Amino acid sequence: MNSRSELDRINRMAWNSPDATRVFTLDKTYSDPGEQAAFEWLAPRCAGEPLLDIGVGTGRTIPLMTSISSDYTGVDYTLKLLEIAQSRYPELDLRHMDARDMSALPSGHYGLAQFSWNGIDCVDYDDRAKILGEMYRLVRPGGYVLFSSHNRGGPGYRENIWQLLPQFSFNPLKLGWRTLRSMRRFQLGILNYMRNVKLNHDYGGYAVKTAAAHNFGIVIVYTTLREQRRQLAQIGFQSSAVFGSCQGNRIADDVESSDTWWFHFIARKPVAACRFD
Repeated sequence: MNSRSELDRINRMAWNSPDATRVFTLDKTYSDPGEQAAFEWLAPRCAGEPLLDIGVGTGRTIPLMTSISSDYTGVDYTLKLLEIAQSRYPELDLRHMDARDMSALPSGHYGLAQFSWNGIDCVDYDDRAKILGEMYRLVRPGGYVLFSSHNRGGPGYRENIWQLLPQFSFNPLKLGWRTLRSMRRFQLGILNYMRNVKLNHDYGGYAVKTAAAHNFGIVIVYTTLREQRRQLAQIGFQSSAVFGSCQGNRIADDVESSDTWWFHFIARKPVAACRFD
């Protein structure tokens, strides 16, 4: 495993928590309409190709990926979650591996490498570039990558600790129940927020901020469309499509702002690519 930054340490603790196990084992198919639209766009282009599923967790994306191709490899750096996926899909190639160093996998082999549920946001920005560089190396010329990332201009970036307070109701029984239910969550959220808020920083094109998920127990990167497109181009990718999470709408290439919660980026390694090859 590579990085041991404070951001990395905080997020690793969250992924090993009972809350993460509960959330990631919920019976769920697509995370949102944008992910469904992205898979529908990719399916005819990647049918039958070798597929790489990064951050497979407990296996939510396995049926989505294997519906495109049976040639499948999944990796995750959280052993606790990966073991759940291995118990559910013992016949598949599922490996304990950090996305920042996937040197055990063959270069130029995969038709699609995907990293779902904003997993790439959970490392610092330098490590984000390492992951995208590894994805570039692993896909074949003409192959695709798919990943989701939180929107610097979306409502998630504006979430704050006060949303953990119970919603007011004129019904005293309902208000009492909401208050009791939120007490422990609010206390834990305050503790996590005060511990993690020191890492908040806005860099313009992207920002690092403690997120509401897991009771403000994670710190993630929020990106802008302009910055993510710039980073992909710098690595060598050609941007193919971007879908918004909320309605699954495709975002036009000339659009630079959106109010969606997060983006689903699809990019392609040029057919004539030689970098890393």
